[in-house]
Amino acid sequence: MQSNNRILSDLTRVATGAMSVAAGARDEIEQILQHRFERFLNERGWVSREEFDAVSAMAQKAREGQETMLKSFMKLEERLKKLESPKMSTRLKSGTERP
Repeated sequence: MQSNNRILSDLTRVATGAMSVAAGARDEIEQILQHRFERFLNERGWVSREEFDAVSAMAQKAREGQETMLKSFMKLEERLKKLESPKMSTRLKSGTERP
């Protein structure tokens, strides 16, 4: 009976060792496949999600800056029109209108 337990114990250790080897091989194969897939994407000029998100954030910030500058520009144009209107009316009254 003890020999049966000993054989079962040995078989259990062998199975456990085989499972450990299989798990290690699985992890290594996953890493190799991931590396090859990333290389494939990089060779074709595709970007990672992190790079895409970073560029999208930069573009959004640039758009917001452009909108702010446009608002400032429009305010300056309004001020310029207000400043030029009295000059134009003065020129029209004096007859020295310039094109």
